[in-house]
Amino acid sequence: MNRVIFFVDGFNLYHSLNDNSNYNKYKWLDIAKLSQCFITKKDQLEKILYFTSYTTWDLSKVARHKIYIRALQAVGIKIVLGEFKPRDKTCRKCGQTYSTFEEKRTDVNIAINLFQTAINDLFDTAIIVSGDSDLIPAIEAVKTTFPAKQIGVVIPIGRRAEALKNATDFHRKIREKHLASCQFPDVIYLDGNQKLERPLSWR
Repeated sequence: MNRVIFFVDGFNLYHSLNDNSNYNKYKWLDIAKLSQCFITKKDQLEKILYFTSYTTWDLSKVARHKIYIRALQAVGIKIVLGEFKPRDKTCRKCGQTYSTFEEKRTDVNIAINLFQTAINDLFDTAIIVSGDSDLIPAIEAVKTTFPAKQIGVVIPIGRRAEALKNATDFHRKIREKHLASCQFPDVIYLDGNQKLERPLSWR
């Protein structure tokens, strides 16, 4: 069997849905189910790693995010957390400096986990779900060091990522049909009479 590990860039995937109002309703996405759309009967899914960070300055978003994280964990997905850090930026138009937050460590976390799992021979094929070209150096390093291993990319809806496609062995695209067919149920029942509900703003 061809052993497969998925590396999911959570914010890149989330923003592909958040940036287009037509796709907002698909945020309650079952990534374990989605992964099945991109493997065959000859593949053995070893694990799915989901890389993300909490937007700690917005408590309502954090609350929704934590519910979603618990839903992913309920279907066996491993969560790898990064963080946001404050950063001063300068407006190109007016020259004013303003404070914002920048997501840190996701690219590094994906790169480290990609290399570690390759070194430990935990996969034959790695599939990265992202449209972020910042991942190319890590992909090239793993491909050079482990030429027998395959690395593919699944590109989120609405993203092009030509450079990323050129850096990998194969590429697929998330379509709306994948999003529509891979939603969690509105209510997920857990052990101990606990349940998770799709956030109202995601309906």
